[in-house]
Amino acid sequence: MRIRGAVLERAGDTPPFAISRPFTVADLILDPPGPGEVLVRIEAAGVCHSDLSVVDGNRVRPTPMLLGHEAAGIVEAVGDGVTDTPIGGRVVMTFLPRCGDCPGCRSDGRLPCEPGTAANNAGTLIGGGIRLHRGEKGAEPVHHHLGVSAFASHAVVSRSSVVAVDPDVPPEIAALLGCAVLTGGGAVINAGRPAPGEHVIVVGLGGVGMAALLVAAALGHPVIGIDAVEAKLELARELGAVDALTPAEALARGIHAPVVIEAAGAVRAFETALAVTAPGGTTVTVGLPRPDAYANVSPLVLTAQARTIIGSYLGSAVPGRDIPRYVDLWREGRLPLERLVSSRVRLDDLAEAMDRLAAGEELRQLITFEGNHS
Repeated sequence: MRIRGAVLERAGDTPPFAISRPFTVADLILDPPGPGEVLVRIEAAGVCHSDLSVVDGNRVRPTPMLLGHEAAGIVEAVGDGVTDTPIGGRVVMTFLPRCGDCPGCRSDGRLPCEPGTAANNAGTLIGGGIRLHRGEKGAEPVHHHLGVSAFASHAVVSRSSVVAVDPDVPPEIAALLGCAVLTGGGAVINAGRPAPGEHVIVVGLGGVGMAALLVAAALGHPVIGIDAVEAKLELARELGAVDALTPAEALARGIHAPVVIEAAGAVRAFETALAVTAPGGTTVTVGLPRPDAYANVSPLVLTAQARTIIGSYLGSAVPGRDIPRYVDLWREGRLPLERLVSSRVRLDDLAEAMDRLAAGEELRQLITFEGNHS
């Protein structure tokens, strides 16, 4: 079938991307779903730093590639062997497919799936195939981004890349569940695991960090937000933070918490997170910095203060287990995910959206596909 999507032609272009124009928005050919795969009509897709990190070259991926990994949509067809995903149902798309058999899949979310990770690095689906093509007779393959490629009207993905949700969950809420909430919320509940009533500090209040703040607050934890952007501090207070500070203010006041989430993906943020972690506490890092970035860490402090540093990919999540929990919190009115949406953009304006994201001006920009909502 013919679809319309945004293809990253090359990585590492000089910003602003609105001028260098690394994207081509055009028609592509999408193969039907193969065994164990589903065809999804995309309703909403979030613009995330994991997409930006491919555009700016920090995460090396093969190009051309159709980006987009945080999305929701309606199942329109299924391949052989898919019996538990009804056609017409809404699904959340997640960016780490799981084979179910490798050591990573047996780690209860702590480690990523090994075949899934290999497929994501190669730009294929977990079965090894590519379903996207362009050019005369579809001769040129277009790589998949993290097994999803949601910056398009439709996507074919592995069954293990989707989690079904009930129709009362709107597309824009469902999309956020696939990355921002799984990653930020999972950093709290799966990796940090604060005791009842313990304070939580979140460093970096982008989409993932603000999702971590919302989940921690929904579970009854006093939360302090840290970010260099004043507007984000004000929003953090509105969303339930007991305090919101710049990094300089936090360090000057000497604040600490037993669980600290670093969600900025920057060295200074990581070092700030370490500095505000209490003795005996845990620093959870979910941000993805440049591959050549290094931070200063004192081994003596780790030992003398019995500190723990945990890396958490995708919030150490098991999507099929965790997404229903977040849905329940949202239904109860305790998790106002609507507040994470800072703007809505068109597919044709993706380059400009990436520029705003890089400048720290947005939480979550959502691409909505006109006529694709049920």
